[in-house]
Amino acid sequence: MARAGFCDSKPLLDLHNKEGRLSAQATDDIIRGFHGDGQTTSVGACVDKPVLFHPGGLQGLPHLQAWLPNLLRREVELSLEKLGLIWDHTYAWEMFLDMMRSQAHNCLAGAELPLHFTDSTRVVLVDWLVQVHDMMGFQADTLHLAIHLLNQSLCRIKVTMSNLQLLGMVCLFLAAKKEECRLPEVSGLCYLMDHTYTKQQLLRMERKVLCALKFNLSYCPPLNFVFIFASIGQCSATVVWMARYLLELSLLEGQCVVFSPMQLAGAALCLARQVLQEPLTPEGEAAWYLASSVYTGSEAVLLRAMHILATAASHASNQETCAPYMKFSSPEAMHVSRHPRLKSAPALLAVGTARSLPQTFIRFENK
Repeated sequence: MARAGFCDSKPLLDLHNKEGRLSAQATDDIIRGFHGDGQTTSVGACVDKPVLFHPGGLQGLPHLQAWLPNLLRREVELSLEKLGLIWDHTYAWEMFLDMMRSQAHNCLAGAELPLHFTDSTRVVLVDWLVQVHDMMGFQADTLHLAIHLLNQSLCRIKVTMSNLQLLGMVCLFLAAKKEECRLPEVSGLCYLMDHTYTKQQLLRMERKVLCALKFNLSYCPPLNFVFIFASIGQCSATVVWMARYLLELSLLEGQCVVFSPMQLAGAALCLARQVLQEPLTPEGEAAWYLASSVYTGSEAVLLRAMHILATAASHASNQETCAPYMKFSSPEAMHVSRHPRLKSAPALLAVGTARSLPQTFIRFENK
């Protein structure tokens, strides 16, 4: 796919290719409902206005509906392979299904952060972690994992205000141990905290966090879903950078802890396309229809996430905690944080929502 630079659209548009066709039973097994509460629902059931972000819905592509399972499986496998997220093509689809099923464990639905840990305090800490992460040159996944570990730790252990910075650094350190090839020295981490804490205090906090989390550091970040959906949907590089920026803004928003990684990814991509309004070819529309056919939640959930991201983006340049804004204003990030339409993103979203939210989607079985 030349325009997006992610994948070739030819396999997607070859609707009559019989290679890899699924049996009727296999198709029925794949297209089943998977929800955050662990329940499964058949395709015909009503699920609080399920949503597919494609302007034409199924009306304009009736022949594509029958081919969705085949096409989606094939495009997911190609995307995972091209993005370097798998080593063995044989198990690509199974790995994707496992990513889908893990969503319920990667959010804090119905949970609240500790009362003493206010939104303003959290923003200051996360913004500082974004700066430290950027200075160390860590991968993007490391930052998302670190904030996930921070959110989980705050709900499981008691931490005083004086130790919040230490907890944040420990979560970043643990995330780096899982994602990075090269790690900083513990003494270097203490230096970044102006030697407010000793090496022994940092290591004790590390043990405390690991015990509280039962050594479970597994997490499928929303970035993975953004890359997969963008690859399948033939999104441009600018859309991907914009979605990445919106996802990084979500790390600073305490309200976003209730959303699953996939819901955040869907909201970020849809908002990015709404802001940029890039014209799509018929092939691009078909590709986006296929990518957006993956379960992302109810219309109310997705709209709420999009409004939070839109509001955060519209105010980002005026905030003291503006590390993501500065980071994504660079030429490498295509200056997406400075896009003029972000200033009016909430109003733009209100105008464009009605025609962007049809009512069908593919859902996955929770086995």
